[in-house]
Amino acid sequence: MDMAKSKTIFVCSECGNESSKWLGKCPACNSWNTFYEQKVVETKSSSRNASNTDKTENKPQTLNSYQAKEAIRTSTGFNELDRVLGGGLVKGSLVLLGGEPGIGKSTLILQICDKVKGEGKVLYVSGEESAEQIKMRADRLGINNDYILFLGETDIDIVNQAIIDINPKLVIIDSIQTMYSEEITAAAGSVSQVREITSQVMRVCKSRAITTIIIGHVTKEGNIAGPRVLEHMVDCVLYLEGERYFTYRILRGVKNRFGSTNEIGMFEMREEGMCEITNPSDILISEREDNPAGSCIVSCMEGTRPILVELQALTSQTIYGYPKRTANGIDYNRLALLIAVLEKRVGLQLGSQDVYLNVVGGLRINEPSIDLGIVLVTASSFKNVPIPKDMVIMGEVGLTGEIRRINNIEKRLKEAEKLGFKTCIIPESNKRDLKDKFKLDIICVRTINEAMKKTGL
Repeated sequence: MDMAKSKTIFVCSECGNESSKWLGKCPACNSWNTFYEQKVVETKSSSRNASNTDKTENKPQTLNSYQAKEAIRTSTGFNELDRVLGGGLVKGSLVLLGGEPGIGKSTLILQICDKVKGEGKVLYVSGEESAEQIKMRADRLGINNDYILFLGETDIDIVNQAIIDINPKLVIIDSIQTMYSEEITAAAGSVSQVREITSQVMRVCKSRAITTIIIGHVTKEGNIAGPRVLEHMVDCVLYLEGERYFTYRILRGVKNRFGSTNEIGMFEMREEGMCEITNPSDILISEREDNPAGSCIVSCMEGTRPILVELQALTSQTIYGYPKRTANGIDYNRLALLIAVLEKRVGLQLGSQDVYLNVVGGLRINEPSIDLGIVLVTASSFKNVPIPKDMVIMGEVGLTGEIRRINNIEKRLKEAEKLGFKTCIIPESNKRDLKDKFKLDIICVRTINEAMKKTGL
C-alpha cells in the first residue's frame, strides 16, 4: 500500500498565488490577509504513474493550419439572456452566475431548465435546497417537466459520477460553495474546496461537452465569494443585480469568452417568475407624467442597445460648512468634476448647495454621454426651471466646458424617435455622422452655455 505524502501550502484568495508559509500581504497582488491554508495530498503511486506515462508529441504548428469551428449554441428561451451570452449557451461551456441572496438566481435557473427541455436531460444539483423546496418553486412557476432530474447532494464525487452516468445536456450546480471533496480536509466553501471542486466539474463536463451553470454566492462587496481564480477558470461570468425589494433585475456579463461583456439583460421579478423586459427605455421613463424642475431624459448605450433613462437632480441650501454630494447610479467623482465645470464655466454658485443626483430605475451608468444631461439637470434644479419634457439630451462634457462627440449617435436618435420624443440635443461634432433623416428637431451645441440657452435655463 502506497503511503501518502501531505504538505501544507498557503493560497491567496484574490489571485491564487501560492506560498510555503503564511504571509500578511500577497507579493503578487498586494492584497492583505488573503492567504488561506490548503493541504496538498500526493500519493507515491500517482506521482510514479505520472512520470512513466508516455508523452505524445505535440509540435507547434502555424495558426493558419487550424480551422476555426463556429460555437454550437443553445437558446435559453430568454432573448435577454441569449444576448448577454452572445447568442445562447455554448455547448460544453462553464458559466458562473452570481448575485445577492433573494435576488432570483434559482428562479431564473429553474426557468432556463424548463425552456431547454427539447435539447435533452437537465441535471439540477442542489446542496442548499431539498427536492420538496425545488418542486414547490416549480409548481409556482408552472413548470412540469420530466426532463429535469434533481440530485440533492454536496459530495462532488457523487455528483461527478451522476453526471457521467446520466450524460445530460445541461448541469446546474446550486451552489458551488456548498459542495465539498473528501480529498481536501478544509470546510465546504473554503478557498481550496471551491477551487478544487470547480476544477473537477470543469474536467468532467468539458471532456463530455456538457454545458454547466454554476451558481455562486457573493460577498458584501458584491464579488463572487471564494478565490479570484474561480472567475478565471470559467468561460462566462454573469451577475444578477438589482434591489431585493424592487422588481427590476439587471443581468450583466463581466466575462465572456464567446461574446461581448458590454451587453445587459433586463428582467422583472413577478409571481410567475422572471419576465424579460424587451423595451427597457419605455419602462424606465413610463412614470414621468409631469415636468418638474430637476428632471431630464438622457441616452446611454449598454452594449449594442440604446437605452433612454431619466436623471433626477436636487439642489438645496446646505446647513453644514462643507456641501454634500450624493450620486446614485453614476460615479461620485464624475459628479464632483461636472459640478466644478458648472461653477467655473457657467458661473453657478453651487459651493453652498447640497447636490443629489439619481438615475431612475436602479441602473448603473459609466458612459460619458450622460455628462451633458447631468450638467443641465443640476442647473435646472438650482434655477428651478424645468427642461422640456419631450427633449432628450446627450453629449460628453470636457473640462473647458466644450461638448464632445459620442458614439452610436444614430442608434440613440432612432430610439428617441421611436418613443415619441420631439427634440434632441447632441454635440456639434456628431452632426457629420448623421446619414439618415429623422423627424426629430436635432439641436447641435458646442458648449455648456449654448446648451443651457437652448433648453431655456
